[in-house]
Amino acid sequence: MNKRAIREFAVAARKKLIEQVTQKAFEIGIGADQILPLEEVGGYLILRGQPQSKVFAQQRDQLIEEIKTKGYQQVMEEVAYLWFNRFIALRFMEVNNYLPSGIRVLSSSDPGRVEPDLIREALNVDLGLDKNVIYEYLDANDNEGLFKNLLIHQCNALNKILPFLFERLDNYTELLFPSNLLEEGSVIRELVTSIPQEDWQEVEIIGWLYQYYVSEKKDEVFAGLKKNKKITKENIPAATQLFTPKWIVQYLVENSLGRMWLESNPDSKLQSQMPYYLEPREQDEEVKKQLETLRANLEPEEITLMDPACGSGHILVYAFDVFYEIYQERGYLAREIPRLILEHNLFGLEIDDRAAQLASFALLMKARSKSQSVFEQELQLNIVSIQESNNLDLERIAGQLSKPQVKELRDFLRFYKDAKNYGSILEPNPALIEPVQKIISTLEQQGNYLFAQIEEGDLVCLRNLLAQTKLLTQKYDLVITNPPYMGNRGMNPELSKFVKKNYPLSKRDLFAIFMERSLLMTKPGKFMATINQHSWMFISTYEELRLKVLDTTFIDSMLHLGPRAFEDIGGEKVQSTAFVLRNTAVGGYRGLYSRLVDENAEGKEKAFLKKDKLYTFEQQQFGNIAGSPIAYWASDKVVSIFKESPKLESLAEVQVGLFTCNNDYFLKLWFEVDFLNFQTRAASTREAKESNRKWFPYNKGGSFRKWYGNQEYVVNFANSGAEIAAYREARGQSRSLPGSDFYFQEGITWSFVSSSNFGVRYTPKGFVFDVAGSSLFPPQKEIIYFTAFLTSKLAFSLLGCLNPTLNFQAGNVRSLPIIVDEKRKEVIDDLAKQCIEISKRDWDSFETSWNFTQHPLLGHRKGATTIKEAFANWEKHAEEQFSKLKAHEEELNQLFIEIYGLEDELTPDVPDADVTVSKADRERDIKSFISYAVGCMMGRYSLAEEGLVYAGGDFEPERYRTFLPSQDGIIPLTAGDYFADDIVERFVEFVRVTFGEATLWENLEYIADTLDKRRTEGPRECIRRYFLKDFYKDHVKTYQKRPIYWLFRSENETFNALVYLHRYDQDTVARVRTDYLHKLQDKLIAEQSGLVQLQYTDLPGGEKTKIERRLGELERELADLIKYDEEIHHLADRRLELDLDDGVATNYAKFEDVLAKM
Repeated sequence: MNKRAIREFAVAARKKLIEQVTQKAFEIGIGADQILPLEEVGGYLILRGQPQSKVFAQQRDQLIEEIKTKGYQQVMEEVAYLWFNRFIALRFMEVNNYLPSGIRVLSSSDPGRVEPDLIREALNVDLGLDKNVIYEYLDANDNEGLFKNLLIHQCNALNKILPFLFERLDNYTELLFPSNLLEEGSVIRELVTSIPQEDWQEVEIIGWLYQYYVSEKKDEVFAGLKKNKKITKENIPAATQLFTPKWIVQYLVENSLGRMWLESNPDSKLQSQMPYYLEPREQDEEVKKQLETLRANLEPEEITLMDPACGSGHILVYAFDVFYEIYQERGYLAREIPRLILEHNLFGLEIDDRAAQLASFALLMKARSKSQSVFEQELQLNIVSIQESNNLDLERIAGQLSKPQVKELRDFLRFYKDAKNYGSILEPNPALIEPVQKIISTLEQQGNYLFAQIEEGDLVCLRNLLAQTKLLTQKYDLVITNPPYMGNRGMNPELSKFVKKNYPLSKRDLFAIFMERSLLMTKPGKFMATINQHSWMFISTYEELRLKVLDTTFIDSMLHLGPRAFEDIGGEKVQSTAFVLRNTAVGGYRGLYSRLVDENAEGKEKAFLKKDKLYTFEQQQFGNIAGSPIAYWASDKVVSIFKESPKLESLAEVQVGLFTCNNDYFLKLWFEVDFLNFQTRAASTREAKESNRKWFPYNKGGSFRKWYGNQEYVVNFANSGAEIAAYREARGQSRSLPGSDFYFQEGITWSFVSSSNFGVRYTPKGFVFDVAGSSLFPPQKEIIYFTAFLTSKLAFSLLGCLNPTLNFQAGNVRSLPIIVDEKRKEVIDDLAKQCIEISKRDWDSFETSWNFTQHPLLGHRKGATTIKEAFANWEKHAEEQFSKLKAHEEELNQLFIEIYGLEDELTPDVPDADVTVSKADRERDIKSFISYAVGCMMGRYSLAEEGLVYAGGDFEPERYRTFLPSQDGIIPLTAGDYFADDIVERFVEFVRVTFGEATLWENLEYIADTLDKRRTEGPRECIRRYFLKDFYKDHVKTYQKRPIYWLFRSENETFNALVYLHRYDQDTVARVRTDYLHKLQDKLIAEQSGLVQLQYTDLPGGEKTKIERRLGELERELADLIKYDEEIHHLADRRLELDLDDGVATNYAKFEDVLAKM
């Protein structure tokens, strides 16, 4: 199946249909902001000067009422969606020769013809269209008009067999019929030509078209989530649509429905037709006895299967196939089987009306593929789209009912208000069914609806509400679904309130709520099968739900899919599991688990079919691991370690850190703030307060890194965090600061979220810690040992049993089993201290560390006179440190593996990717050398001193004896040699000072080669190009979009000057303007004058051409400078002050009109 073609068509079709439907609405005087009135003139209805029929007026009024109820955009979306469904249904039916007429409607059976057969056979096909009308169209050569009328009549003709999809077109949807459907590029032409005809042989294509049609809407909704826009009920279907891969559907159905039938009929041959069926493992005798009580003698017609989030019907369609085999095996007549399945076995609920239409269509097409007589039968499908009571006026009905009936009906209607916001998670009271049925009977007996002031629509609505109530209250033998996924952060307020009240154990995400609801819909002892996110198996948020599942059901089988289960969703974000539960407890049951977490989407299916990653696990054993995670792969030895060893929390304090409620305000990267107001060595909250400083180091997690580092953030903890406490209290949080008793203490921290591994780091005294940088505080003598343990491969393996989601919660760390081996402790501590020191030196080798001293090319120079030699020395040192750290980590792994007795399960090997210190990298290190040089030019660093020299306070020129910094913290970057102290000249001088005059040219060549020098460039030209084009990009990236050097840049980049943030004062912008911008203007004007004079001298033609070209450039450059001067003049006059405590983002925005875009 060409899914790319299907996607491209569906996405484009949605845009085109919405556009065409909207245009049609505009043509009949209905716009988003204005509705033109119909005028009555001389007994005629007039719109835009044209007479209109009464039918038109009625349909238009219907449309206007619908817009008032739902909103203009929503109605346009719905009508476009409706026509999309009809077009794809017609295409499916014509390709498979299911149309009763046997004539193709959208295409031609002749591959060489473009015109649909319906037009060619217009006079022969019996669709109820008057032949005189057909002749009129033919005589006028109006194929478009003829096609429209024929298509509408075809839709009306299909109403008899597909009433749920082809309502008779006498309502407002006819008014919004898309135009120009025969043109090249129209929706119908693209539908026919862009998707291969063979793809229409499988009804599965309907599901893919549905998913891709709503995909852009889904993207819009998720983009809104990033802006804290909650998901409205209208957008829930698009936001939660995810088409289930067919093989996973087969697993779910075969191991529930198939399993049920095989239990009931041991001699059945059905298993041979189920490739994704898992043969249950042999059970103990006691378990067998319990299972025997669950067996029942079933007849096919007795089995009920519900999908409470059926979407386009993928699960139900495959279940149809399995039911069909079951009926055939029992000898039912082939002609009768489809009707029996549709009416007795399959049930579906959905909140999206259009998806429910597609589900019904897909099922009926599956039935048609089995029997031609299906279309001749009056079938009652059990697919229901959840309806609301919002538009039903109780007052219109109340007069026909008794007071008790009015009360019952009021309660009933109140329950279904905004029902599409909740869907199948609603649990109506079954006691209301009989009273409402009687109410409907009473109203039906009134006879004349108009006389009784009762609208037919009211009765239709009541019947629909009653039908869904029956499905929602019924219990089923099988509940199988791929539920919607929506975290509580995306839920609108009404939905959030509802789930908190009704589903306290699963309220965090709709997938978990549907898991709980599905079990409520399942008969005792019967099957619930689903695919959802695997977080419920592990994280503490779902522990109560998990315990309920383990206590009241048993896991029959599971496919642990992990990431990439859905080919359209990459990365680690959605990690899935598919499983089959039996809705009863059976002690000692050994479930079957297929571990497929490492493969991609295609590889998972292949690995499953090989059945080489199957685990058997006794469900009761999950309770021996803290939190009862579904760690089915844990060996008996690992389970015993968890059961018998002390938990880490018994020997150390594990603390969740601070939640400020506003990190943008209270946190900054350390290099943003005034360094003199930053305290790095406070050993307690008292010392922090007495220091009178504002900013303090803050552990905030960060990327995967072990042993030491990720020390980037600072927190406003002035006056013991008083401002944070007040801010938290004002927003409903506790005034007390989480973990505050342990602030500034020596300990161990880790990153809460990781993309790969468990990043554990030793943290010295002086730090506050974040909720995303939770921390551990063992006794002083155990800190290094615990750091070594947590950094080990063994700890990560054990942690994976508790929670393999790469969200490392404090509760998981608390529950790790800890064994302190006193005999090996000294060796472990010594190795771990070396690891910490190696990692610290690596971290401090880069200028983004506040303990950075000097660039490694200078620190490891060892007398080298060339940068090439210095780099070789640094490269050798970095390689040695890397290898040493790796060797130490592997030795530590071996020690802990032996301590825990897991030699048969784990190896000590450490992949290079998990060694988190840097090897030398020529490009990175040369660029960082250039950055260090700029820091020396700005006065941030000095060749006369190690470490940070200036980042606030009084500037002291005497500290820069070896290499003088810029006098004003401003360095020009220009395309030519216009300034004696421009950045290139200063950099050349820096290289001369650091490595000597004798090797200057060689060093510049080496740098230029590293920067990918072009063949026609010299070293200076290459370095200048780097400064102009790439330096600032690299700087912004290195400093995480919080640059400390700001690039003042004109629109066309004629003028560029770097300004050091920490040396900024109120006159800096004026100096940029007068000392650099104006001087550059003067130089360019002088150059222009000189070239103008040369123009009139006797020069070769080629030279004159160069001059003319350059004069053109100068004219554009001067215009750029004049425009920039106007912009910067305004700012210079304002003499803005900066408060470094506001941070770069806030301060940069004040100058954004004159600065380079970040």
